[in-house]
Amino acid sequence: MSDGHALYLQVNGLSTHAWVRGSGPPLVIVPGLGCASWMYVRVSRELAKSRTVYVYDPPGHGYSQGLRHLPESIGELTDHLAEWLEMAGLAGAPVFGHSLGGEVAFDLAARYPTHASALIACAPTGIPENPSVLAQLVRLSVDLPRERLSLLVPGLRAYAHCGVRRMLKLAHDQELHDTGPLLGQIKVPTLLIDGTSDPVIRLWTLEAIRNAIPHALVCEIKGGTHALTDVYPRTVARYTLDFLENVN
Repeated sequence: MSDGHALYLQVNGLSTHAWVRGSGPPLVIVPGLGCASWMYVRVSRELAKSRTVYVYDPPGHGYSQGLRHLPESIGELTDHLAEWLEMAGLAGAPVFGHSLGGEVAFDLAARYPTHASALIACAPTGIPENPSVLAQLVRLSVDLPRERLSLLVPGLRAYAHCGVRRMLKLAHDQELHDTGPLLGQIKVPTLLIDGTSDPVIRLWTLEAIRNAIPHALVCEIKGGTHALTDVYPRTVARYTLDFLENVN
C-alpha cells in the first residue's frame, strides 16, 4: 500500500492501526473476520477519489495489536471500534463494513447511535439467524475458488496473523450473536450491497436484514461473490459514493 499513510493510536492499551488514503469527508472501512487492511486496497483506492478513507484493523487483525483473550466476541470488536472512532476524531463518520465488519457496523449503530452517521454493509453477516461455525467454513470453502487468485496470498497472510483460535472464537460468537433486536434500533441511513453469487451470504439473508431495517436501501451486483470489495471495487465504490452523496 504505497499511497497513503499509516495511523497508529493506543486504544485501551492496544496499538491500533488504520491505513489512510485520499482526501475529502471521512469514511471508515471495517474488515471481515480474520481480514486485514491490506485486503481492501482496491476498493479503498476507488473510494479515496472522493473521500478520506480509513481502513481500520480491529484488534488482533492486520497491524493492530490483540491479546490472547481479546477480542473473542462481536461486542468486544464493536466496543473497540467505538473507542477508536472517538480517539481518531471520527465519531459520527459513515462506516463501511464488509462481511463480519458489516455485523460490527450494525452493532455499533444500535449500541453507539452517535458514532456512525451512515452505514454501508457489503456482503454483511448479522442476520437474525447466523449459521454454525461448520456451516460458515463450508460456505467459505465454496466461495474461495471463485475469488481472484491474487487475493489468496494476502488473505492467507491475514488469516495467519489473526490466528485460528481467534477466528474460531469470533465465528462461534457470531453463531450466538442475536442481531434481531439490534437491527430494529438502527436509525441512520443504511445501504446493503450483496452479490447474487455469494455462497457465504445468501440472498434471503439480505431480505431478512432489509425487513429488520425498513429504511435500508439494497444494491445487488449480478454474479458478485463474497469478496465484492476486491472483485468489484469500482461498482462497490460507485454505489457507496452515490449513496453517501445523497444522505451524508
